Amino acid sequence: MNDFYRFDVMVIGGGHAGTEAALASARAGARTLLLTHNIETVGAMSCNPAIGGIGKGHLVKEIDALGGVMARAADAAGIQWRRLNASKGPAVRATRCQADRALYRSFVRREVETEPNLTVFQSAVDDLILEPTADGDAVRGAITNTGLRFHASAVVLTAGTFLAGKIHIGETQYAAGRMGDPPAATLAAKLRERPFVVDRLKTGTPPRIDGRSLDYSAMEEQPGDDPRPVFSFMGSAADHPAQVSCWITHTSERTHEIIRNALHRSPLYSGQIEGIGPRYCPSIEDKVVRFADKASHQIFVEPEGLTVFEIYPNGISTSLPFDVQLDVVRSLRGFERAHITRAGYAIEYDFFDPRGLKASLETKAVAGLFFAGQINGTTGYEEAAAQGLIAGLNAARSVRGLEAWSPRRDEAYIGVLIDDLITHGTNEPYRMFTSRAEYRLQLREDNADMRLTETGRALGLVDDARWARFARKRDAAAAETERLRGLWAAPNNALGREAVATLGIELSRETHALDLLRRPELDYARLTAVPGLGPAVGDADVAEQVEIEAKYSGYLARQREEIARQRRHEHTAIPQAFEYAAVPGLSAEVRQKLERVRPETVGQAQRIPGMTPAAISLLLVHLTKRRGAAA
Repeated sequence: MNDFYRFDVMVIGGGHAGTEAALASARAGARTLLLTHNIETVGAMSCNPAIGGIGKGHLVKEIDALGGVMARAADAAGIQWRRLNASKGPAVRATRCQADRALYRSFVRREVETEPNLTVFQSAVDDLILEPTADGDAVRGAITNTGLRFHASAVVLTAGTFLAGKIHIGETQYAAGRMGDPPAATLAAKLRERPFVVDRLKTGTPPRIDGRSLDYSAMEEQPGDDPRPVFSFMGSAADHPAQVSCWITHTSERTHEIIRNALHRSPLYSGQIEGIGPRYCPSIEDKVVRFADKASHQIFVEPEGLTVFEIYPNGISTSLPFDVQLDVVRSLRGFERAHITRAGYAIEYDFFDPRGLKASLETKAVAGLFFAGQINGTTGYEEAAAQGLIAGLNAARSVRGLEAWSPRRDEAYIGVLIDDLITHGTNEPYRMFTSRAEYRLQLREDNADMRLTETGRALGLVDDARWARFARKRDAAAAETERLRGLWAAPNNALGREAVATLGIELSRETHALDLLRRPELDYARLTAVPGLGPAVGDADVAEQVEIEAKYSGYLARQREEIARQRRHEHTAIPQAFEYAAVPGLSAEVRQKLERVRPETVGQAQRIPGMTPAAISLLLVHLTKRRGAAA
């Protein structure tokens, strides 16, 4: 076979999931093909050009720690930066940037095109090539809309909103993958013939506005933070382009009246839209109905780039008819003369029940076929990119005969995301929040590199430059922690008297400097200002790591003990063809849940809603007997 058509791994789709999947696969040693319907839109931000936020910023840092591209692209394109929850505890602090859409896309495309082992080809895909095996179907490639057949032993499908996509603007509806792009209708129809559980979801976008038609003097300015945060461990504020402000305005009672009077023309309320939309990012008509007692809703006025005039009004996503959209937009303060450049719309699309996936994101029904992104019921660039990286990595590992890897819930937000999807499924677009993680104190943005870079290096995802810089930070943090632990201050020694005089603290017993750092009234900078306790390390990231680990050491130790208890049966494997009906004592309800999810491990089974400790005990007893009989 001509090697032009033959690859180890094929990735279908060039969005955030697809680009991370293709790059991870190539870095992991697989000869990889990225098939995209349009090379010009590789890495495109289809909705709001922003990266990060609560929970999402954690995902970006973890993707970066595993060698992904998203954080570096954000650093190269971020035109307004903010640290969210900066006054709160470190577990919930999060980074967010408004990005220049063109700069972001350009950075990602360059990374894709210059990655060794990665080839790009422009074509839509109409079907997958499957081959029956003794264990069921296995994927062997894909067929394009022009009849080309590309062959690969693993395929990662990242179709976004393109599977049977349908756009709604008022009573008008038409097939599309997103505005201006055709849907993957044939592929969607073919997938519906396969043994997957399919359903529909919906998302939406606001009308875009010509920024020159707005009155910013009527709005509240929202400048970025100074100093600016960065996303990538390898980045710095020097990577950022020119900075601009965002702005804030509000809806009014007049806005709400316009919407209420037009609800009968809304596809959301007429029954025209069947898919369920994101609960945490509702349309403006949904907000007005669901929060009828609110007289106003905040709208963030966000620039789309440095060289364009378009504005993204974050908070008025809508599928109302265009004439109503225009009235709504012009009812906002500062938008009285606004010119709409593109209409807002809703889009419905197919997704597949993620309980049909393994933790590797390989489908249980078809060997070698991986799903990542919105096809799994998620919403958001960050969630898609995280899945793409894991799917691409595991696709490459599968063709090389290596064991799959996916982080646990206590290791990464990526682990929380995947475990939630494959265990609970979803009936609405899934968005990441810090509240979804039970171990969030140790899953912080600031220690994503410490948690995942060593694993990424072992998996072949982390290059030499990143590894060298990480090793320096890791070693510096460990050395500084040990230095402070070795400095003892007492009421009757010179260091103790110096600390009391400089810091204004009481010292009743001998204690080391690390214990002093745990005091709520002290921080690392104040502590190391004491001559005998300094000098401070020069790297602010190292200082932050030392301080947080010291201050929260008691809580972190308790969490680690709890994790150790939970992990006792976390990796006890359950065979895929396990017969739950053969376990005596299991209730019909519990058996039905287990058969629906088909958990890979006892740990995953424990997290299925409604699963009881008694049922887990019965399962463990039966598994033990089964292993004994087999031996």
